[in-house]
Amino acid sequence: MNAFASLQQIFTRNLRQSGIFVAFAAIVGLFTVLTHGVLLSPGNLTNIVLQYSYILILAIGMVIVIIGGHIDLSVGSVVALTGAVSAVLVIREGQPWWVGVLAALAVGVVVGAWQGFWVAYVGIPAFIVTLAGMLLFRGMTLQVLDNISLSPFPDSYKVIAGGFLNGFLGGQGYDVFTLVVAALGVGGFAFSAYRSRRARIAYQQLVESLPLFVLRLVAVAAVVMAFAYQLARSRGLPVVLIILGVLIMVYSVVTTRTVFGRHVYAIGGNLSAAQLSGVKVKRVNFWIMTNMGFMASVAGVVYSSRSNGAQPAAGQMFELDAIAAGFIGGAAVTGGVGTVVGAMIGGLVMAVMTNGMQLMGIDQSIQQMIKGLVLLLAVAFDVYNKRRATTASDDRTVKATPKVASTEGEPVVAGR
Repeated sequence: MNAFASLQQIFTRNLRQSGIFVAFAAIVGLFTVLTHGVLLSPGNLTNIVLQYSYILILAIGMVIVIIGGHIDLSVGSVVALTGAVSAVLVIREGQPWWVGVLAALAVGVVVGAWQGFWVAYVGIPAFIVTLAGMLLFRGMTLQVLDNISLSPFPDSYKVIAGGFLNGFLGGQGYDVFTLVVAALGVGGFAFSAYRSRRARIAYQQLVESLPLFVLRLVAVAAVVMAFAYQLARSRGLPVVLIILGVLIMVYSVVTTRTVFGRHVYAIGGNLSAAQLSGVKVKRVNFWIMTNMGFMASVAGVVYSSRSNGAQPAAGQMFELDAIAAGFIGGAAVTGGVGTVVGAMIGGLVMAVMTNGMQLMGIDQSIQQMIKGLVLLLAVAFDVYNKRRATTASDDRTVKATPKVASTEGEPVVAGR
């Protein structure tokens, strides 16, 4: 197979996933030009990481919910509630920062289990359960905060979303430690990709040619190291980026290399087939929703740390941003399709668009309109791909069906 044919297969094998990377690169390039390079400046890249990290955290949990064939409308309210619980304990009661964090995470797990019970064991659609949860947990937030905001957090708590790791290895004008961590991450990714390629070859599955494989690794390494260099020139490695990186690695493994992950895809892809295959659907759905509550609590801690307080109106519209990140990143409306990495790219598309339009001074109303259109186009693209795949499958079935002679002497397709 020549290089061009291999490259064509890479893009056409899963157009939904490959297309988002091309779109993301185009959007970054467009806004870099429109903002005269400010978008990719060291300070602005650091601000993007700090400002949109909690949306990316929510997107990790949301894409698993979407893959399972559900939707969660309550995550914004859960972010507010968990942040409020942490603020009451740390600010009002004077407890250590870690007590507030643990309490917030516990509340998120309980909330997720509550919703998982109604979805999995009672059988109420997740859309309805989480719509009720959106109202319920927003009201609980108002009760916890007594309808007032609480601030500020101690410096130890603010480090979660506003702290940096730098200076450990020195550097003139840039932080060497940030570059070393990025290099280790690239090395780990390359090793994992190599092992995956060897496994696919062992099972006689299709892989790209070796030159293209190396080219892909070089491209990823170049992008990551360039990004790390810009961070290193600013304030170093953000603590929240480490948290996000760990979550991405953990949930990438969970969704692709565990029984639970395979069951989530099976349920979202074909519920009846999953049940007939022995998948414990109720248990899996319960843990899908419980995990979403946990991820919302992590985002709640990060957001409250970033905003240096808790507000009754915190988390408004966060659920829509998380859902948009999943769909833009390639998750299918009907479930069964999606990846954690795709959701991250979808979230970054929204982040770059929002940040770029803010730098350009575009009115907030126009920003909302543009983001709505992008979400609509992403879902339309998914529907188009699904219809095209169905049509192609039907055509192959017709061509493979043997023909038999009709009573009138003309060939007809069997089964018609």
